[in-house]
Amino acid sequence: MFLRQFKYLVAVVEERHFGRAAQKCNVTQPSLSCGIKQLELEIGVPIFLRGRGQRFCGLTPEGDRVAKWARNVIANCEAMRDEVSAMQKNLHGRLRMGAMPSMSPVLPLLLQMVREQHPNVAMDVQFIGNDAMKTGLNNFSLDVALTYFDRAELGRRNTLKIYTEELSLLVPDTPEFAGRTDISWKEAADLPLAMLRSGIHERRFVDQVFESVDRAPMPKVESESILHLMFQVQFAGLCTIIPSHFTVMPGLHKGTRALRLVDPIVSQDVCLFWAEGEIMTPMAATLVAAVKKLNKLGGLDARLNELAQGDGRPSLQPVAGPTPLTAIYRPQPVAASA
Repeated sequence: MFLRQFKYLVAVVEERHFGRAAQKCNVTQPSLSCGIKQLELEIGVPIFLRGRGQRFCGLTPEGDRVAKWARNVIANCEAMRDEVSAMQKNLHGRLRMGAMPSMSPVLPLLLQMVREQHPNVAMDVQFIGNDAMKTGLNNFSLDVALTYFDRAELGRRNTLKIYTEELSLLVPDTPEFAGRTDISWKEAADLPLAMLRSGIHERRFVDQVFESVDRAPMPKVESESILHLMFQVQFAGLCTIIPSHFTVMPGLHKGTRALRLVDPIVSQDVCLFWAEGEIMTPMAATLVAAVKKLNKLGGLDARLNELAQGDGRPSLQPVAGPTPLTAIYRPQPVAASA
């Protein structure tokens, strides 16, 4: 039983075609098929449902289990190589992470800390949904995931809090909003809104808040891009809901201003997720170490406040107001393993 046989198996499952899998593995199709047949003989069960030619007809129940173990074996072999490199202070490879789009402005702060310690590590960032993150963690195509804390969506994982996200309303910088620093959710519901598409986690969260104040606004524009919604405010006179850190990174567009959303004040914890187990992969460990270091310095929330004050922008420190609805909308993260 050889590692290359496991790689052949995983390649066929991913490509769903024996010929393309052979090309991916840089071998001939007969060599790939021979390697898989040898694996079947050693294990003693058929892995693939047989069809004609190079068609992929699916996995047998036993084959599906073997494929999962194959991914695990490959991932652990790669982790072993990475750990040996790390011991030699020469960690190479790719840190593969899945993240939600709203993290795009602040993620460079974390990745810069990783690069400072491991300059030879390449960053591979995928902005994807929670379902894709869960799949990536399960099949070892992702080292870590960064998203809102919700164990029910990503399954049982190690978690580490990164920051707390609050929400603001981005409005045109017009006399209507002059002198204001906050706005209630009920008021916001009556304004012409541009919103994320329904079905996106952030939109579902916002809809829940509007529902809690007995409102159901009808957006004028919907998009999956927060940046596009910000342009709708700048050039079309609409309003949109943004994570408050967008007021610092990337910063407000000309002709717009941000008002804190209150009555209620709501928030969500953003966490780092990685696979459970006694052994943490070296790639996951690089980002875990960066987050822990940042948390010892006060966390990303404090860093964003420093940037806001340094640029002369309003501080993002919480203001007095009603009790946040975190008990309804935000579970508490578990302690991260060492």
